[in-house]
Amino acid sequence: MKFTRVFTFMALAGLAGSAFATNGYFSHGYGMKAMGMGGAATASSDDAFGGANNPASMAFAGDRYDLGASLFNPNRSASRTGVMGPVGPLDMSVDSDSNYFVMPEFGMTKQMSPEMALGVTVYGNGGMNTDYAGGQINCGMGPANMLCGQGDLGVDLMQLIVAPTLAYKVAPNHSIGISPLLGYQSFEAVGLQAFGMISSDPTKLTNNGHDDAFGFGVRIGYMGKITPTVTIGAAYASKMNFGEFDEYAGLFAEQGGFDIPENYNLGVAWQATPEFKLALDYQRINYSGVNSIANQSLVPFPLGADNGPGFGWEDIDVWKLGAEYIVNQQLTLRAGYNHGDNPITAANVTFNIIAPGVIEDHLTVGFTYTLASGDELTMSYVHAFSNDVSGASILPAFMGGAPAGTETIEMDQNLLGIQYSWKM
Repeated sequence: MKFTRVFTFMALAGLAGSAFATNGYFSHGYGMKAMGMGGAATASSDDAFGGANNPASMAFAGDRYDLGASLFNPNRSASRTGVMGPVGPLDMSVDSDSNYFVMPEFGMTKQMSPEMALGVTVYGNGGMNTDYAGGQINCGMGPANMLCGQGDLGVDLMQLIVAPTLAYKVAPNHSIGISPLLGYQSFEAVGLQAFGMISSDPTKLTNNGHDDAFGFGVRIGYMGKITPTVTIGAAYASKMNFGEFDEYAGLFAEQGGFDIPENYNLGVAWQATPEFKLALDYQRINYSGVNSIANQSLVPFPLGADNGPGFGWEDIDVWKLGAEYIVNQQLTLRAGYNHGDNPITAANVTFNIIAPGVIEDHLTVGFTYTLASGDELTMSYVHAFSNDVSGASILPAFMGGAPAGTETIEMDQNLLGIQYSWKM
C-alpha cells in the first residue's frame, strides 16, 4: 500500500508541477523541515529530501516516507513611465493574475544495511509564472500588452526532478551520496509577438502552447559528524542538460535551450543543547552557465541564436540560517532567515517583466508534531519580502532609438506547506 501511494504521488507531482521563484527561480528550500529553517538542510538528516539537498544525508535518515504539498502565492507587478510610442505614451502598470499554485513533493529512504541506504526524492526545482492582462496600451497597431504584443502577456515554466539516491557510510560518522537527476520541464509563452522583428524564427517565438523537454544531471554529497554536536555537509549539482524547447526555438538562445544551472551548497549544524540546534548553509547558483538565462538583453544577435538575447541573470550567493527548538517529545519549533542575491540587473528589466525573480529576503517559521504512532505532521510558512528593480526600457531600442523611461518589476511571496511523514 505504501508503494502504491509513492507512485501515485509521483504521478501527481508530475502533473501539478511548480512555480517557485525565490532564490532566482530555485526554491529557497526543499522539504517542509528545511523550509521552516530558511532552507538550511545541507548538514541535516531528519527527512528523505537528500536528493534535493545533500544525498549523503540519506545514510543517517533511517527508514521513512515524507509526503508534502505547498500553497504558493507569488504577487508580481510591472510598471512603465516616460516611454513614448508611435501614437502616444506607453506608460502603464499591471499586476499578474494566477496568484496561487499547489506544489507537491515526496521523499523516501530505506536502510539496506548498516552502511548503505537507498531512496528517492521527487521535487519541483523551480519555475516561473506570469499572467498579465493585455490591451492597455497602443504601440501603433491597436490595443497591446505591456511588451506591445497581442492578447495577454506571460510565461509558464515548470521544472520537476526525480532523484533516486544511494548513500553510503564510509565510516560510522561520515557518509557520501549520489543522486542521478532525471528532469522534466514544461514551458509556454504568450503575447511576445512584438519581438518577432528580432527573432531568428518568429513562428517559434510565442503562443505555441506548452512544450516540454527532458534532461539529466547528477548531485553528489558528503556529510560528517565531526563532533557529538557539530555536523558538516557539502553537495554539488552539475548543470542539468535538457533537450530544446522546439516550439520556442526563436525565443531562447541556442535554438530553444533552457538548462538548469550548476549549483553547490555547504552547511554546518550545531546542536548547542539537546533541545536547541542552529544550522547555516551557503549556496552558489551559477546562472552564467546557461546562455538563455545569462545572455544580456541587448546583444547584436537575434533571439534563438547561440549568443542571442537572454534575461541577463547573474550568478548569486544565498545564505540560509535556521534554528530548531525541541519543546517536548511531541513538539519541535523552527524559524529561519534566507538571503539571496537578486540576479536581475537594471539593464535587463524589460525582458524580465515576464520573469521577475527579484526576491532577496525570506522569513520562515514551522513546527513538527509527533503523533502517538510515531508519525510526524510538519508545517511551514514562508514570507518573501517585496523587492523591486528599475531600469530604462529597451522597447525604444527596437524602434530605432535608445533605452528610455523607467520600468519597474516587483514581487513578494507567501508559502504555506504541510507534510506528513511515517516511518517504516
